[in-house]
Amino acid sequence: MLRAIETITHFLQPVLWGWPVLLCILFAGILFTVRLHFFQFTRIGLWLRLTAGQLLRRKPRGGDGISPFQALTTALAGSIGTGNIVGVATALTIGGPGAVFWMWVSAIFGMMTVYGETVLGMKYRKKDKNGKWLGGAMYYIAYGLKCKPLAAVFAVACVLASFGMGNMAQANAIGGALRDSFGVPAAVTGGIAAPVVFLILSGGIQRIAKVTEKVVPFMAGIYLLAGLTVIAVHGNMLPSVFGQIFSGAFSLQSVSGGVGGTVMMTALRTGVSRGIFTNEAGLGSSVMAHTEADCKEPAEQGMWGIFQVFADTIVMCTVTALCILCSGAMETGKEGGALSTAAFCTVFGALGNGVIAVSIALFAFATMLGWSHYGQCGLRYLCGEKLLVPYRILFAFFTAAACGMDLTLVWDVCDILNGFMAIPNLVAIILLSNQVKKETNQYLYRHKKKKRPRQTE
Repeated sequence: MLRAIETITHFLQPVLWGWPVLLCILFAGILFTVRLHFFQFTRIGLWLRLTAGQLLRRKPRGGDGISPFQALTTALAGSIGTGNIVGVATALTIGGPGAVFWMWVSAIFGMMTVYGETVLGMKYRKKDKNGKWLGGAMYYIAYGLKCKPLAAVFAVACVLASFGMGNMAQANAIGGALRDSFGVPAAVTGGIAAPVVFLILSGGIQRIAKVTEKVVPFMAGIYLLAGLTVIAVHGNMLPSVFGQIFSGAFSLQSVSGGVGGTVMMTALRTGVSRGIFTNEAGLGSSVMAHTEADCKEPAEQGMWGIFQVFADTIVMCTVTALCILCSGAMETGKEGGALSTAAFCTVFGALGNGVIAVSIALFAFATMLGWSHYGQCGLRYLCGEKLLVPYRILFAFFTAAACGMDLTLVWDVCDILNGFMAIPNLVAIILLSNQVKKETNQYLYRHKKKKRPRQTE
């Protein structure tokens, strides 16, 4: 049975999560960028003021949702994960320093992909009989694209992915980090994590949001502070590192029969795929967090989506990459989390191992909370509220079970499930791009009119 599953995954993986899908995700970002007149650049003052400028506003403005900031931290909880530490290190190992540049490119266009997803999610969200928001990619696929079978495919893949990438992979990362760094048995980690996760899930999106708005800024702040310290200590290497990044991104020198071109393509693919993996642009997942926000303007919540990608990839992933490249950790020959640990140890000594272990544990735990909400949204779309309690119990059970498992096959299956989410979502956002443009233009017109000074007689 397992061999059959492996055969199927090895066949489907390159089809559902290979170059065609990656290029479609980039195309979607480029499409929104061009159609909205390079919004992420030309309106940078606007979206920074409405997002970063309002970070202190934590409370919801009404009784029918969470605050835009809580929606952001829930979305960041789902996207900021082990990929920001282990994934970036892996990208550097496979694609070299040039992968960082293409990771930036994917993030720049990914900002507009998530913006488009969020605007559509806000436009097509609905309220249930209790006044709670129901939203996500499945709603604009079903009611905007008018293709309910495709919406069901997305929802099923989302529920299954929440148990794989959103739960088991993260629980396994927590168990491994605490075991290797502090000697905590995986059974103990699972035994503590499972009831904590169940308790948080039982409170619904309100409790998840209350936890993420505290955990996400704390964990991101600690990691950024430590990372910036490493970069500052090795600051003299920055000019050389940026030179490596740009030369590696565009290296076309033929070392032996076109090897340079191969290196460039490897850097490009690795950087793009890792960028998408960390910020989830094109996947349609973060929409389910943003549509819970008590925000009246789809375009304004879309700007929180832009900020989400900016914080996740442009800031967090760049700090990890610069730590590794500036510290000389690449010369150790280590890979993955061990490579990031080696970078931090150059400044913090043995304490660097603890910094990375705690960061991985917190990042992975936050991802579990974000994805548990996504899974519940998919399940609610498919069959209403009746299976939410069994889902939460099963989610907690997988959390405990996965802490000490070998998840090689799970990761392969997760790639396929992500493909089944990405493809319906990409079809919808590309075909509905006119509506994103219309909503944005209408918002900008109202915003401009509101700022226009009154004429005096």
